[in-house]
Amino acid sequence: MSIKKTSSKKVVTITLNPALDLTGHLTDSLNVGSVSLVSSSTLHPAGKGVNVAKVLSDLGADVTVTGFLGADNQEPFCQLFEQIRATDRFIRVAGATRINVKLVDKTSEVSDINFPGVEVDQAAIEAFEATLDELAAEHDYFVMAGSLPRGISPELCAKWIESLHQKGKKVIFDSSRQALAAGLNAHPWLIKPNDEELSELVGKELSSIEDCQQAAHTLESKGIDNIVVSMGAKGVMWLNQGQWLQAQPPRMDVVSTVGAGDTLVAGLTWGHLNQDFDSENWPKEKVLSFATALSALAVTQIGVGVTDLTPVNNLQQKIRIEAISHI
Repeated sequence: MSIKKTSSKKVVTITLNPALDLTGHLTDSLNVGSVSLVSSSTLHPAGKGVNVAKVLSDLGADVTVTGFLGADNQEPFCQLFEQIRATDRFIRVAGATRINVKLVDKTSEVSDINFPGVEVDQAAIEAFEATLDELAAEHDYFVMAGSLPRGISPELCAKWIESLHQKGKKVIFDSSRQALAAGLNAHPWLIKPNDEELSELVGKELSSIEDCQQAAHTLESKGIDNIVVSMGAKGVMWLNQGQWLQAQPPRMDVVSTVGAGDTLVAGLTWGHLNQDFDSENWPKEKVLSFATALSALAVTQIGVGVTDLTPVNNLQQKIRIEAISHI
């Protein structure tokens, strides 16, 4: 099934700390303190928001991308934005965008080596804030995803989320550590922690689905409309208006988990964009099953993106969706 661009479904993705991802597939396991051999590798523009933008554009959304981009090595990003027909509103800053290393061993386990990113000065911050104000005049959905570069504090990031919230915008926020903790208090519309990130947020180990539910309920009082918890092979849980839905995909042949979480965010965003235009044909169950199918298929491939919806739709029929009770 071919995918057509639908210009009325507009979304902004914000990547404050993009990266060029150097992904190496190891011939065996990672040998810490010794030599590890790589059988194949790729170098491509990434960062969580950039990955979300690519998937959303593939699905047919009208995507505008923004954030901070190093001027010294921007060309791969410019080429990608042109390729996916995204409107480029990134703020250029001095220096080079970081290169992150992802090492995938023979069991498909990924070891990430993430670098700190560019330094963002006050002039770039002001330019970004002006851009955000302009985009808020024409867009309702904003996906802010990824880590923070030097010069951007968790509090400043939270201020931007709150500002968009005050303008009535729906902010999908996917980050971790201090940035996520600060952003939770700024009324994001949707968050998508995985079980490890949720555990870190509440400060205790979460060993069961019930533990994850209890932890999510502690965040509900912050005024977050949608709390989505991704649990790898255990599926996805979604808390909305006090009600839980759980999606369980079939077992997948994992090639790489890189970008699966970003694909889930893109799928949830696309589902809600469609729900706004056609709520009768995009009920909550369909939004969740579509996003889960998209993410489950992402682990079977190398690289982020979707070129054909047929396998997504086929897998969607095999995903078990059920309402689960409160804990």
